[in-house]
Amino acid sequence: MIGIAAGAIFSLVGQRLAIRSRHELGEGHKLSRAALRFANLGVVIGLIAGALFAIGNFLGAFNNFSGVKESLGMRLLNVYLPIILATGLVVYVLLQAFVFRQDADKEVNAPKQKLSAAQKALSLGYAVPILATAVAIIFGLAVYDVTRTDLQVWIWVIIIAIVASGVITGTIFSNQARAEKPAVQKAPGSRMALAVGAANLNFVLSIVFGSVVTIMAFTFGAEAIQSLQTFSQPPVNCKDIECNSIASVTGPSLQWLVEKFAPAKILLAISIIGIYLTITARNKETISVKAAK
Repeated sequence: MIGIAAGAIFSLVGQRLAIRSRHELGEGHKLSRAALRFANLGVVIGLIAGALFAIGNFLGAFNNFSGVKESLGMRLLNVYLPIILATGLVVYVLLQAFVFRQDADKEVNAPKQKLSAAQKALSLGYAVPILATAVAIIFGLAVYDVTRTDLQVWIWVIIIAIVASGVITGTIFSNQARAEKPAVQKAPGSRMALAVGAANLNFVLSIVFGSVVTIMAFTFGAEAIQSLQTFSQPPVNCKDIECNSIASVTGPSLQWLVEKFAPAKILLAISIIGIYLTITARNKETISVKAAK
């Protein structure tokens, strides 16, 4: 975690120095342009490493076979705190590198202003999906630590619902930031381009989300159907055909419907509704605040 944080922060510092160099030497200076691209690459690698670290810590927190029971303090220190720190690192570096960077919204002779509505929407468009995923991860870990059993299907439904709400909300905010038309045409590193980047990020997340949740829904549904089939236990001293297990199918019960089949259907509904809302929010015609005034 320390190495990932150091790499991301130093890449962020390098990005700021490269931006300053481009301002001093000119936009066409090849060396400063190469330095900025290299720093941007380092920032992206740091973001990916931080996200993978948090997800890996989440997956590694289940089914500890060491045989040593961790205390609550050690559990918080070894599992929850690294996830929170990795999430904070990713959000901070992401916003500093691509939202609050010095050339993000630079106009000629423009006075310094407070955080604009477009900047707030852009920040939320990047941060909300990450924060929602972190909340869902921590919730799943908390349930696992309390019950000490594998996460039930209904818990996965809640986790997926939290992630879906984050992706949808992030798409709405990024679309609001994109709707804020700039007064002048800006460079590719402008806030308008960053708003498009936030919208594309949420679009990619919605595709990944829809694919994963659909697979989970069909998997849980298939397991629910298979649970209706049982096999007979052959006698101990069986011979020939008596040793064969006979399959039988039991009728669905209310308990089976609530505990196994309904969660799979709800997961599929969440996937469909999530994809629909993200597509409509991404392509919705939003009136900017400036135009409304």
